[in-house]
Amino acid sequence: MKDQAHTAVAPPSRRGFIVASGAVGASTVLACASAQAQSGDEKTPATKVVLEFLNNTAPDKIEAAVARLVAEDATYISLNFDNPELKTILPWTGTQNGRKAYTSTFIGVANYWTIEDFKISDAFGAGENVSVFGSFTYRSKTRGKLFRSPLAIHAKVKDGKIVYFMFMEDTFASARSFSSGGKWKIKTDPKGPEYQV
Repeated sequence: MKDQAHTAVAPPSRRGFIVASGAVGASTVLACASAQAQSGDEKTPATKVVLEFLNNTAPDKIEAAVARLVAEDATYISLNFDNPELKTILPWTGTQNGRKAYTSTFIGVANYWTIEDFKISDAFGAGENVSVFGSFTYRSKTRGKLFRSPLAIHAKVKDGKIVYFMFMEDTFASARSFSSGGKWKIKTDPKGPEYQV
């Protein structure tokens, strides 16, 4: 378990960001300023807002970050548009509106998993749109199961506030980190055999 941020700073040729433990985000973006200054990669105002938000998603910081950086009626799409079955496992799943969706998601993630690693590899924007890509490694607190997932975020920022935020990950892996057993019978290829997962 890592309670502190990575201390390595990205080399000048790398545009990525190393992020410390937190809830689906992090408590510190370490290499961001250094990488930007060394590579000349200037972020748009909207991108800076989203990175600042991700920089403050630890449970003790999220409410203040949401109040400062998220519009009151902002939309949050977590993992998919609407999936009641997945919502029974991950209660923040689906489309929600309002600041509470942001706080409950990040606090919920911190309650369910230990965040062992969270890295942003690219973040860029055009106008109000921002894209963020990276990966994370979480360990479920109930089962102790570790999984690694890519992440993709599409956000929109207006007047310095996030108005739309869609977070995507490997939900098969995240949901299975809580499983205690059992198998699924699967048939994907119409010409192929049925198999178990």
